Amino acid sequence: MNCKLLLIVVVGITTIATAKAANPENGKMLFQGRCASCHNVTKKLTGPALAGVEDRHPEAWIISFVKGSQAMVKSGDAAALEVFNKNNQVIMPDHPDLSDDQIRDILAYIKETAANAPKEDDAPFSRPGQKEPNLMPLSIYNFPFMIAYLVLIVVMVILLVFLVNIKSYEHHIHKDD
Repeated sequence: MNCKLLLIVVVGITTIATAKAANPENGKMLFQGRCASCHNVTKKLTGPALAGVEDRHPEAWIISFVKGSQAMVKSGDAAALEVFNKNNQVIMPDHPDLSDDQIRDILAYIKETAANAPKEDDAPFSRPGQKEPNLMPLSIYNFPFMIAYLVLIVVMVILLVFLVNIKSYEHHIHKDD
């Protein structure tokens, strides 16, 4: 009898744990819809890169921050103030409509994506040195640009003179009628 009861308890706990497990696929959709405009998993955008966020902050803190970051900043939470100040005091929109499980799904997606992201040194080929753009600034010493610019101005002046002469000719013809 005790074995059956123990088996039922174990199966029940496993079922509950499986039902509560974070779903990275749901997290991906939520991340793309809610977070991707300001965050990237591996690169800093408007907000910080989110790879390793679960190592930097406890899950409960992350959930509270996502739901109401400015409330945490205003309450003087040291970690929230640090994140706020490190990101040029850009206000993160609050997401009080997200459930704790949805935020856990986003965290699972971030963790999975960060684990699968290629490392900087994992390139299958040797990386070239720092590329410098092949740009020539616009200046009077940029000879081809200046020639094209002067030709354009001359063509516009000739066109305007031509149009003014046509108008005065039309005006002169209508005066004689």
